[in-house]
Amino acid sequence: MIKNNIQMSFSQAYVERHTRKNTFLRQIDQIIDWQPLEKEINKVYKKGQSVDGRPSYSGLILFKMLLLETWYNLSDPGVEDLVNDSLGALRFCGLTLEDDVPDHSTVSRFRSELVRKKAHDRLLRKINDQLKQKGIMINQGSAKIDASITDSPFSPKGKTTYEVASDRKEDERKDEDKQKEEDQQVELKKKQPGVDSEARWLKKAGKLHYGFKKHIATDDEGMVEAVHTTTANEHDSKGLNPVMKKVSREKKTAVFGDKGFKVPDNDTLLREEKIKNRIQHKAYRNKPLTVWQIRFNKLISRERYVVERTFGGMSRWFGAGIARYRGQAKTHGQHVMEAIAYNLKRATGLVWAKCAQ
Repeated sequence: MIKNNIQMSFSQAYVERHTRKNTFLRQIDQIIDWQPLEKEINKVYKKGQSVDGRPSYSGLILFKMLLLETWYNLSDPGVEDLVNDSLGALRFCGLTLEDDVPDHSTVSRFRSELVRKKAHDRLLRKINDQLKQKGIMINQGSAKIDASITDSPFSPKGKTTYEVASDRKEDERKDEDKQKEEDQQVELKKKQPGVDSEARWLKKAGKLHYGFKKHIATDDEGMVEAVHTTTANEHDSKGLNPVMKKVSREKKTAVFGDKGFKVPDNDTLLREEKIKNRIQHKAYRNKPLTVWQIRFNKLISRERYVVERTFGGMSRWFGAGIARYRGQAKTHGQHVMEAIAYNLKRATGLVWAKCAQ
């Protein structure tokens, strides 16, 4: 027993000495209280026995590995190697040198369980609640919304024989057209098993995309409040209501968005909800924008740039914009993990910037 304690003390001192430079992960631990998150994770991930009879790993350890995977743009085997090789990552996960690191298949099964139980959105809210309590996220104000395409690498090969929908035509598609496309996707899956049959085509700015669309709402600083995922061919305007349902009431004083969200249904929705409509105006054939509308759009652009900065940050830091998995539910899980990772990364910068003032 004494020998084990000596070994433990030596290993902990070794880890402490070799993780001083890894300040980012240590800062995250100082900002976030992991206990409430662990309770939320335990509601959907029940620890038991692994296949070979050993105790399963804590859900919190596996969630932290998903964060590392997102921050460093790694695969499941890649994050397993990182935790095995990096003392900073090992310590962040709450493991010691004597502990076994969860393998990539365990991480994959844990992710699938979070997707199956639809837990990602709840975890985002839990983390955001802590950031608001600490004054890192703005608790009141407006919501900035936007949408971005996530391309799927699991696209069909060869010539496409089904309809390619554009943003402008999406609202005009009839029910029978949608059913026809669904039937064609089923046939496609049979012919090409590796294709993501849940993704859809979109033609935007003359370029074809196959995948999904990520709708986000941010606060005035660009911190992500909520995420909604659709197929790529879904019109941007249809994402406003679902994503705003996930936003706290305090953030619903006003909604800022580009002209892609400007449709009568959204105008009616915001009016009925008594939310200030700050969506840019859209010109139509034989109906150009008035001088006032042009000025209005410029003013809105100055306010909503933060959400575009958020998409840019996710792309630069995490390689966002490419689907890692097949299926809309798993891609939504990826989208939310990117939002959580972004908020935490921004949080460290905001906290230490305030400390420097």
